[in-house]
Amino acid sequence: MLKKGKKRAGDHGDHGDGDSVQPAKLAKTDADDGNGDIVVCELSNRRRVTVRCWQGKPAVDIREFYEKEGKELPGRKGILLPLDQWEILRDHIADISKALMEHA
Repeated sequence: MLKKGKKRAGDHGDHGDGDSVQPAKLAKTDADDGNGDIVVCELSNRRRVTVRCWQGKPAVDIREFYEKEGKELPGRKGILLPLDQWEILRDHIADISKALMEHA
């Protein structure tokens, strides 16, 4: 059975996943978001894929964002893939696509 933990300070609850917007939108390809992160694409209104340095190493970050005081901020919902894990995922994209087609 899963237990819900306490909300941390700064956790603003569920802001929706923004799936009502067209998915796979390529909005800011190779754009810098001001933090040195490269925004590769926006998956929906609130989800985006960025490439960034984490602890001095490159990583792929797939994350939900929320708005606070007119600023878009990264939320806790997401995954940060270090380069080695990204390469494993990238090498299995065809297998994932095939499995998705079998379940469609």
